[in-house]
Parts: sequence; structure tokens; C-alpha cells
Amino acid sequence: MRFKNLIRSTSLITMTALIAASVAFNNAAEAEQVDLLGDADSDSVITSSDALIILRSSLDDNLPVELSVYDVDRDKAVTANDGMLVLRSSIGLDDGYAIGLPIYEGKSDINGLRSYDGYTLDQVVVLSRHNIRSPLSAAGSALDTITPHEWFTWSSGTSELSLRGGILETNMGQYFKRWLEKEGLFPSNYHPSENEVRIYSNSKQRTIATANFFSTGLLPTANVDVEYHMEFDKMDPVFTPQLTFVTDEYRKDAEAQIRELFTDDIEQLADNYRLLEDTIDVKESSDWQNGKFDGFKTDDTVFVLDENAEPGMKGSLKTACSVSDALVLQYYEESDPHKAGFGHDLTFEQWQQISEIKDVYGDVLFTAPDIAVNVAHPLLVEIEKEIKTDGRKFTFLCGHDSNVGSVLAALDTEDYSLPYSVEKKTPIGCKLVFCTWKNDSNEEFISVDLVYQTVNQLRGISLLDVSTPPMSVPMSFNGLEKNSDGLYKASDLLGRFDDSIERYYELAAEYGVEPAA
Repeated sequence: MRFKNLIRSTSLITMTALIAASVAFNNAAEAEQVDLLGDADSDSVITSSDALIILRSSLDDNLPVELSVYDVDRDKAVTANDGMLVLRSSIGLDDGYAIGLPIYEGKSDINGLRSYDGYTLDQVVVLSRHNIRSPLSAAGSALDTITPHEWFTWSSGTSELSLRGGILETNMGQYFKRWLEKEGLFPSNYHPSENEVRIYSNSKQRTIATANFFSTGLLPTANVDVEYHMEFDKMDPVFTPQLTFVTDEYRKDAEAQIRELFTDDIEQLADNYRLLEDTIDVKESSDWQNGKFDGFKTDDTVFVLDENAEPGMKGSLKTACSVSDALVLQYYEESDPHKAGFGHDLTFEQWQQISEIKDVYGDVLFTAPDIAVNVAHPLLVEIEKEIKTDGRKFTFLCGHDSNVGSVLAALDTEDYSLPYSVEKKTPIGCKLVFCTWKNDSNEEFISVDLVYQTVNQLRGISLLDVSTPPMSVPMSFNGLEKNSDGLYKASDLLGRFDDSIERYYELAAEYGVEPAA
């Protein structure tokens, strides 16, 4: 056995002290090598075989020593105190079996919501995606016939929030509670007065449940009602990313815009499709063997743009998105990543490639400019109304990834790619957070951040606090300038809302239709 490749992490925290490891084997034939890496941004995976690995490390003179353990049989994860440790082992076993865990980020690399010196937090409006749910397709669907493998056994019904999702959302609510208390917007054990807090959800099970779990973490003693407007498990028009007007000419122009913007992205999914096919072992599936399926293609997308319906498509990308979605959700839920990948030891990069399929699907359907201002219009109106509501301290609007993506697109957000996530645009449980701040002159400014739990926080069900926060990435908007403190003038950002809302009516007029009220 030998150790090598001790390198400096990209978080600039040098691992300066002795690292010792011991490996105990169960039925191991021979220990070939163990490689120890420290690289906070690498997409390496922790791998091991039927073994116990113990690390003791000191990262920087100012940081304490921490004992880190990974026990394959007991699902104990390697951890590190600031920075990251990745242990790569090649240990020969009779069956050659190996297991992998994703990278573990260091605390210095995770940035939560910011404070701004010289500013007081006045209000917060959150647009949230629901947390982890089971796949949208029920048992017996195409998901079962496109792979020979059995999918993860879920703790919830089809499309409903899982037990893990509920715990994770409560954790996120607890984080917001602690951050809002730190910023002085909420007192400890806050019991809001009438209209100070609003929790409003789409009427689907997964969004209502997410809103309830979040509010339990946010206001654990206040018993705040979750507001929803439709019959249970039906879509609320405010959260339905539907086209509220369509004409033949609009349909033609919108499709042309989609194809101009995203044809290259679709064509570049060829390698992603091959990886997805290999991961689900598609050639061993009944669909392949009976000739029903012969591979994902990049040139068979047909768009369906109808009035009072969500933008849709037919073809490989739609099917691949369904499989990608189910695999990524399985990766979040299944503690053994070897099982999550149907017996394949996928790297973190490969999980990102699989997830990229669903990212492209969402971008294609909901973020082209003339689509986004159409489908996001009701939520833009709702969010702006909440920001302008006097006396409102906190608003939580709970919907879907298509809501977050289309709102960001309609506001002309600069392109971004989220770190420490396999979903790079609108990850599960993410929150688009609009914070209104006032300076000493009572002038209003707004920060906009996308807050989300990292892969390891999702898989590890990590407790969240201001000292151990979720990830927060500031959003920027084309044509708008932040001040030297990184904040937008409230008038500038609200002006962007007004422009997008007005564009909806202009677009309807261009095509000679009466827009929705």
C-alpha cells in the first residue's frame, strides 16, 4: 500500500500536516494502491472497496484537526474541515467491486446569502422550486421498459415530495430563519403579524408539501398557513408555465427563435445521450430488443406550441429528459452511488453530463425570449406585487424549475453555471431570492441570488446554518449595473420587471390577440 498525490486545494488552503490512513479489508485479495488528493474544484470521486479508511488531517495552522472516516459497509462519508479530501483507492478484490461517493466541498468554498455593510434588510421575496420528488412517470411507464434495471423504491407517490425532500426543505427553512434573525428582519421565535409573511404555493402535492416543510423550518412556533388557490393537486395558473396566447404566426416565429438559440445545444448532446444509454444499459432493455427504441438522436425534435398549454416537444430530447430526471433524482436519494448508476461507477462529471440533458430541455422549452415573457408573465406580476407590498417582510412562492428558469429568462439574466451541482441552472429545491435593502439615506436597493443545496448537502441531508450555509450565487442582468457594493437600485430592477411585463402586452398586440388580464 502506498500514498501519493497530496496536492494543494484550489480553495488555497494548503494541507500542511501529516495525513495518516489505515485500511482494514474484508475478503480483500491484495491492496494495490491508495491515492490521496486534495482539490476543491476537481470532479474526482471518492472511491473505495470493501474497506474502512481513516484520515486525520490538519488544514492550515488555524484550523483544528478533524478525524475523517469512510466506511463502505456502513455508508460513512469522508469529511474534511475546510478544503476537500478526495481518497482514490485501487484495492483488488475477488469480485473487483468498487463503490464511489461524490466530492465533498470545503466550508470555505460554500457561500451563503451575503450581508451588506451600511445596509439594513427590509424585505425578502423567494421564488422556490419544490424539493426532491419521485419521478413524474408512474410504474409501468416508458421508464420501466427503456432499461432492464429496477428503479429506486421511492418513499412517495408518483411526482410527490419524498421524505428526504421534506427533511431537506425543513433544513433550508431553518437556514433562512437563522439568516433573517442575523440580519435583524426576524426576531427570535418570530410570530408575524397579519400580512407580514405570505407563503403561497402551487396546488400540486410536491409544492404544497415543500412550502409546509419550509415554513416549519422558517417559523417553527408560528403555525403559518400555506396558501393555495386551486383544487388539491391541480395546477394554479400563476404557476403554470403555459402560453396564454398563440397564433400560427407566433408559433412559427417562436419556434424559429428556439431553433436559432438552441439547435447547437441539442446537437452537442450526442455524447450525453451515449453516456445515458450506457448507464441504463439500454441495449439490454425490452424496448431495444423489440425494436421500439434504437437510440437517442439529436435531429428529431418536434415542438408543440399551443394556447393554454405548456410548451412541449416530441422526440429524443423529451424521452432522454425523462430518463435523465429519474436518474438524477435516484442519485440524490440512493446512498450508494454505484446502485444509483445502475452498477456503473460514474464520476461527478458524468453525473453532470447526464443532468445536462434535462438542463438543455428546460432551456429549450422555457427560456427563449418570446416564450419566457409569455409563460412567466403571471409570476412576474406576482413577484413585483410582493416586492411592492407595504408591510410585507417575507414572501415564499413555491413552484417549479420551469417557473424559476422562465422568470430569470424574462428578466434577461446573464448566463450562469452553478458550482457544486449536477443541475447547472435550476437545481432541485433552489430559491430565487430577491432581498430589498435600505441604506442610511433610506434609499432602496435589491440583491438577487440563486440559493440551493449542493450535491453533498442533498445526498448527506446536511444541517444548514449561517456557519454551514447552502450555496448562494448572485444573479446579474444584462444592461443593468450594480453599485460598488454589488446591489441594484430598486428602481432599476423593478423597471426591468415593468419592461418584461409590458413586453408581454406588446407581443400580444404584434400578433393581433387580446392578452390575458
